[in-house]
Amino acid sequence: MKIVNSDDIYEKMLKDAGLEATPEDIYSDEGQEIRGRAKAVTKRMQGNFLDGRLGLIIDGTGKDYDKIAKQVAGLKGIGYECSMIFVNTSLDTAQERNRQRSRTLPEKEVEAMWNGVQQNMGKFQRLFGASNMIIVDNNDAGEDVFNKVWKRIAMLIRKKVSNPTAKRWISQELAKKRR
Repeated sequence: MKIVNSDDIYEKMLKDAGLEATPEDIYSDEGQEIRGRAKAVTKRMQGNFLDGRLGLIIDGTGKDYDKIAKQVAGLKGIGYECSMIFVNTSLDTAQERNRQRSRTLPEKEVEAMWNGVQQNMGKFQRLFGASNMIIVDNNDAGEDVFNKVWKRIAMLIRKKVSNPTAKRWISQELAKKRR
């Protein structure tokens, strides 16, 4: 599985430009221009992964339902089967984790994102379906949530391919191999 997340590239590009991961630098014209470049690099990487039909983990906040629904439709259209791991926290936990990060955002921005994600949870459940959506409570409850999640993910990964487009692509690739 290949991870698609523009944050790692963005943070490196900020550092290379001599900027800090502070709200002032992030929201500056230069910080936003760098963000655009980081997203473009990530999009090219994702395109390469898609060309090879590699398994993907698209890491994001979940605040933009329409963007995710469009991604899911596109992925399904080329044969992917899609699932979501929805990592849920309380607003207090989200704010505390933001304060602990090296790249912090203003509290109002974190709250707006958190509210947007919470409003999308039901939409995501309808989009992915109950069997393809894993909701993780990540509020430091003192339990090992990762073990439970890993077992669910392993079940999803082992499922036989059912998407007709994927089946055709696999058959074509196997035929090329036999030549």
